[in-house]
Amino acid sequence: MGTAAIEAERFEDRLPINVIVVSSNAQLRQELQEKLVPERWNVRQAGSGAGALELLRKHEGYEGVVLLDPALPDLEPDGFRAIVGNRFPDAQILLLNSQTGQLLIGATSPTPVSAKLVELVNNGRTPRMNFMPAVKEPLRVVPEHTGIKLRGMIGRSDSMQRTWGVTRMVAARNTTVLITGESGTGKDLLAQEIHLISTRRNQPFVVVNCSAIPEALLEAELFGYTKGSFTGAVQSRIGRIHAAHGGTLFLDEIGDMPLPLQSKILRFLEQGEVQRLGGNDNLKVDVRVIAATNADLKKMIANSQFREDLYYRIAVFPINLPPLRERMDDMEELARSFVAKFLPGVSLSREAMDILAQHSWPGNIRELRNAIERATIMVGTEPEIRAEHIIL
Repeated sequence: MGTAAIEAERFEDRLPINVIVVSSNAQLRQELQEKLVPERWNVRQAGSGAGALELLRKHEGYEGVVLLDPALPDLEPDGFRAIVGNRFPDAQILLLNSQTGQLLIGATSPTPVSAKLVELVNNGRTPRMNFMPAVKEPLRVVPEHTGIKLRGMIGRSDSMQRTWGVTRMVAARNTTVLITGESGTGKDLLAQEIHLISTRRNQPFVVVNCSAIPEALLEAELFGYTKGSFTGAVQSRIGRIHAAHGGTLFLDEIGDMPLPLQSKILRFLEQGEVQRLGGNDNLKVDVRVIAATNADLKKMIANSQFREDLYYRIAVFPINLPPLRERMDDMEELARSFVAKFLPGVSLSREAMDILAQHSWPGNIRELRNAIERATIMVGTEPEIRAEHIIL
């Protein structure tokens, strides 16, 4: 018996295998369904992230493959993968090329989806993409010297130790948190940490960058809309607030939220309800809100650019992240961690460290990260990053 026949026989022994094709491109979904022979695969289609999640919810304990077109119309791909990874750990996620429909798994030559899936299933190496894995312990406190260390965070300085302490305390509650600090200080990372050490850690963590979404679209992104509610609304869609039900909604750069929308966010925070554009029903949602900004909201209030009542609603528990220049005790550990991330095995010389220590870091940790990434490129094949490799 030939190799192909043996592989097919091994595959047949494992039937049926579930597949959900997730793409807003109906033609792509149909082409993939036709490629996956119905006798071999139990194929379902979803035109959006919300539609796929609904299919998964209807099949508790779903085991199978999710073919994901990253160009989702309603959810960020990372957010979708995080939700699936936490709620449906037995679902295997494979990314698709939005144009060709080929699998993005590093194949050296174009491979039909059906053939590649057979190979992956037979070899038991279908990759899981759980970008935000479930956390079984409510908090992992690592004794390191005399301080505390949150999982995935760096900071032994006094200011960061105070920050970790209050973060631990508030994470256990459902209290609304406002994280402030200059750009590049890691506000988004702290928001993720609060979620991951909270009781909501196995539920969605949905990010909305209020400065990155055009004002005309932001309300629809947050609250969702019904079919026909405006030109181009060809299907109903849940908003990101609803997608975060049971978990955490992170409103990044909330200082850039338009004033008209601020009143609607205030109503949602006070009543725990959302109403989709064009809809009449108020939908109850259970969401913990974390907001972040690098703006001076009190100054914005004085200039009538931010609602005072919204400020006091989101700033129930404020946490300020200090700039890197005020926590230089952490700079060396941060620098070495970035070196290990970008080029493991390479060391950082004392001369290079001295140059880093003399810089004021207006771009904070993000600027340091970029400087180290440049250095790991400039060092080439040498074993040590020296002063001449540091470009500031």
